[in-house]
Amino acid sequence: MKVDEFLVERWMNEYEHNVEYNLAETCVDPFTLFGFLNFVGRQDFFDDFKHKQLTYGHIEGTPKLREGIADMYRDVDPKNVLVTGGAIEANFNSFYSVVEPGDTVISVAPTYQQLFSVPKGFGANIKILDLKPENGWLPDIEQLKEHVDGKTKMIVLNNPNNPCGSLIDEPTLRSICEIAEDTDAYVHSDEAYRGLYIDPKDTVPSVVDIYDKGIAVGSFSKSFSLTGLRLGWITSNEETVHQFMLRRDYTTISKSMLDEALAAEAMPHIDRILERNNKIVRENWQMLDDWINNEPLLDWVKPTAGSVAFIKHHVDMKASELCLKLIYEKSTFLVPGDCFDLPGYLRIGYGNNKKLLEVGLKQVSEFLANL
Repeated sequence: MKVDEFLVERWMNEYEHNVEYNLAETCVDPFTLFGFLNFVGRQDFFDDFKHKQLTYGHIEGTPKLREGIADMYRDVDPKNVLVTGGAIEANFNSFYSVVEPGDTVISVAPTYQQLFSVPKGFGANIKILDLKPENGWLPDIEQLKEHVDGKTKMIVLNNPNNPCGSLIDEPTLRSICEIAEDTDAYVHSDEAYRGLYIDPKDTVPSVVDIYDKGIAVGSFSKSFSLTGLRLGWITSNEETVHQFMLRRDYTTISKSMLDEALAAEAMPHIDRILERNNKIVRENWQMLDDWINNEPLLDWVKPTAGSVAFIKHHVDMKASELCLKLIYEKSTFLVPGDCFDLPGYLRIGYGNNKKLLEVGLKQVSEFLANL
């Protein structure tokens, strides 16, 4: 299997640990371990856990955790939930299980590169469904229809979108699923940022709640601020999940008993965690909006969900050059749009600690003023 270099991950790995102001972080202000245990009222967690024998545990994930995840959907059976090593493993498992050489896979872009590079590596014919700023970074249904052919196996979405922060609404999502159903294709939806909405009214169902061949991927990293647990999940119909299990036996076995136990403690408190995190992203979104309105070299299509935004820059250089200068001169870190094949843009995360975001934006302002 040949793979393309994963541009955004290479960039993050190269620079994120050597800067003072990391504005590229995509997770919402991660909990400390003790802060989380206090939040969920389990300060005695380790008193209970320290007597557990460290076996492989439950291969598919602990029953308590799978039940909690299933409860976040309208009609998902816990037996059809598999716990994974973050959303990244869940995405990989989906493509590994479904995509074969010669299949057509239609993927939105810009998006998280894994969503089209991995199926490409498995031999699929990739067709890109372009997301454009003039359309609010949302998929064009007519373009999707043009891309569908007799070999279409899967349509890949990222909802809410990374890096753009756009949100596919329910009518559009249903239209996409109807197109997929006509050709008997899967709809794979990376929903790692699900639950984070700038307008509280903008909630959208998961793809598995409206389409039998929907595949939904979730994560504890972004919306739930438990990044260090490195856990996610995947769910679909019973037969598709069985195919995931067959492949999983070759890649995963089981996840950490400790990580799963901590994640299970979060499940009864998901509403409170989302209340905390939506407060953070909504306040920071407003700060970011005010800041961009006062920066003549920047503008954006305002994100409506998630914790990342794609900002258009009007500087006479590629974003990668701009971001490197910003690192060296201001120790401030952004992701260049080059990582998404759009060098005229910058990705910023706004789920940070509010003070860090405020100071980091001042650093960017000083940098732009001196160009």
